[in-house]
Amino acid sequence: MATTDVTSQDAARSGDSQPGDLEHFSYDDTIVRMFATATVVWGLVATLVGLIVATFLVLPWLTNGLPWISFGRLRPLHTNAAIFAFAGNGIFAAVYYSTQRLCKARMWSDVLSRLHFWGWQAIIVAAAITLPMGITQSREYAELEWPIDIAIAIVWLLIFGGNFLMTLINRRERHMYVALWFYIATIVTVALLHVFNNLVIPSGLFHGYSVYAGVQDAFMQWWYGHNAVAFFLTTPFLGLMYYFLPKAAERPVFSYKLSIIHFWSLVFIYIWAGPHHLHYTALPEWASTLGMLFSLMLWMPSWGGMINGLLTLRGAWHKVAADPVLKFFVVGITFYGMATFEGPMLSIKAINALSHYTDWTIAHVHAGALGWNGFMIFGMMYWLMPRLYQTKIWSPKLVSLHFWTGTVGILLYIVPIYAAGLMQGLMWRAMDDTGHLVYPDFVETIQSIVPLWWLRVAGGTIYFSGVVMLAINALMTWANRPKTYEVPVYSAPRLSKEYHDEPLPPSVLQDAPVLELGKKLDVFSQMDWHRRWERLPVKFTVLTTLAVVIATLFEVIPTFLIRSNVPTIATVTPYTPLELAGRHIYVSEGCYNCHSQMIRPMVAETKRYGEYSKPGEFIYDRPFQWGSRRIGPDLQREGGKQSSFWHWTHFEDPELVSPGSVMPSYRHLIEEDLKFEAIQPLVETVHYLGAPYSEEDLTDTANVARRQAEVVAADIVRQGGPAGKQNKQVIALIAYLQRMGTDLFKTPEPEAESEEAAEGETDADVEVAVEAETETAEATDASETAE
Repeated sequence: MATTDVTSQDAARSGDSQPGDLEHFSYDDTIVRMFATATVVWGLVATLVGLIVATFLVLPWLTNGLPWISFGRLRPLHTNAAIFAFAGNGIFAAVYYSTQRLCKARMWSDVLSRLHFWGWQAIIVAAAITLPMGITQSREYAELEWPIDIAIAIVWLLIFGGNFLMTLINRRERHMYVALWFYIATIVTVALLHVFNNLVIPSGLFHGYSVYAGVQDAFMQWWYGHNAVAFFLTTPFLGLMYYFLPKAAERPVFSYKLSIIHFWSLVFIYIWAGPHHLHYTALPEWASTLGMLFSLMLWMPSWGGMINGLLTLRGAWHKVAADPVLKFFVVGITFYGMATFEGPMLSIKAINALSHYTDWTIAHVHAGALGWNGFMIFGMMYWLMPRLYQTKIWSPKLVSLHFWTGTVGILLYIVPIYAAGLMQGLMWRAMDDTGHLVYPDFVETIQSIVPLWWLRVAGGTIYFSGVVMLAINALMTWANRPKTYEVPVYSAPRLSKEYHDEPLPPSVLQDAPVLELGKKLDVFSQMDWHRRWERLPVKFTVLTTLAVVIATLFEVIPTFLIRSNVPTIATVTPYTPLELAGRHIYVSEGCYNCHSQMIRPMVAETKRYGEYSKPGEFIYDRPFQWGSRRIGPDLQREGGKQSSFWHWTHFEDPELVSPGSVMPSYRHLIEEDLKFEAIQPLVETVHYLGAPYSEEDLTDTANVARRQAEVVAADIVRQGGPAGKQNKQVIALIAYLQRMGTDLFKTPEPEAESEEAAEGETDADVEVAVEAETETAEATDASETAE
């Protein structure tokens, strides 16, 4: 190895060398430094915004009615910053550093590397601007609107993926190491998830409607949502673990065979598990049950990976006591094991019935994000710092202090939230001997956990202080860097295209009296055949893609093609133009962050909220708004429950009609005018997607909406509210709320009244409508019997 001041060129990319010739090259560590710096900066932002959001829950008046900082808008900013900015940049730093060294090659294109960095940062900044402005799809972890989604697809797949694959193709190391397998799975699967989940028809420059609706939208979203966790927050971090842990411990990976089993079983099984997020919802039961079964199977590969990681430290445990980097890794892997035990457990229907919509899920997510992802990034950063900045780390003591601060902070953060989730679940379902809810007032269940939310704020503050320590240490280490970085030049022979694999080893049962099949199985179980795949990056990528696609199609095809999965309800009709505008506001404000629209078929839920939700009720809902958490009550049957003036007052100051509520004021909806002329593109787009609208709705949309707004405003005046408010945004939102969940109980129009309509209605529709009525009547009878 030699050093040179050449900083940007692979010395051997001229193409003049021949296979077997010794080539000279250097690594591009500048791009690693750039991503590492971004990791620290966005780590500060993500955890700070999370701390602010947690504080708003206990002190909702702090927002003072300002829309830009409301909980519904800031929470997606926090999650996006934590996942795609902090964890994302950490992944890229790991990939760029380890890939070059594992391939013995500089990244294929420095230009693409820079385009990737600046493109990704621009996407993050775009998210940081648009989400507080209410420009959102309101689909969890996929909130960004279509122009940004297109940019993500280009930057991720074409720029990052292309550069990575070309580096693999031009590598000088024959076989790909296990970390690279996980990087391949990450790039391929995230691209698939992102593209197919975000297919929309634009209705404007910053808004579009999903091509999926209701149940199918929910299925696609959680196929994406669950696997975004799998392939953005798990597989790349496993690649990180397989590279940086052995480096830090100076030990080889414990088991090569276990790595193979871990990789392929994880890639194939994980993709099935998404529907377990939708237990007891309007999703077909077969789909959620299938999701549960594959979630349970995930225990095996997940713990295989954890064991492989921890046993890599065999013979090196004495180093853990002295090396903070290894401490971070050990705690991170331990949290991975905990999270991957808890995840399958939460997929079991009986447990999910208690935990879903509660803070238990929030605790589970943060144990994984802060414990697994956070600690693995911290460990990697402290290992990289002296190597990237070519100087000693500024303060080893501060590294140790960060470790203990982070450990205490995360425990103080998640333990109260686990307790809060358990309390919520038990209080929501508690019933007395007479069959009545023990805690019928939802606000009471929230107020009981507020002290635990305060503990979370304290834990979050401590964890955040650890990230500040990382930032200070990184800044001071960088400040002590040499004036000019040394760029070592390495040498390695160019790979020849011709290569003959070594023959597979003979079976150890060769001379034993067993069937020939047994001998073949013995040879297969030795897994030397996998070595052939490891030298073929394109074939490996294709096989990984097939594993993901095949598993996906087994679930997607029945969900989309079998009509009985979503029975039609004749009385369910599209939203009026004003209601559609109100729903647009609901989506923009991120109301799904606190309210669900999905009543599960459980006695406690039907007594608290009303008739349970049916699949056919959501056929015009783009996007679906079932939610995954209840900081406020479910709103599926909100229509007609309260007066329009009650809603007006509630948006102005929730405490006036709901004492103890943690909902902030939405005064801006009362003060800002509704743009009636902007409703027409919304109606035209959903009509294009299949919602039937009259000619008047399509051509005179603004006036149709105005007439309904005048009716709503008149109701508010009759109920004691202010006059002359028919042009305010809140009127549209109230119109939407008063419509929610009411279609199910409408009476179908008699056939004789509309002969033409009857001709267009199929026998199946009538039959399903009758079935729906019968089902409703039976459910009502059952509810009355329970009372």
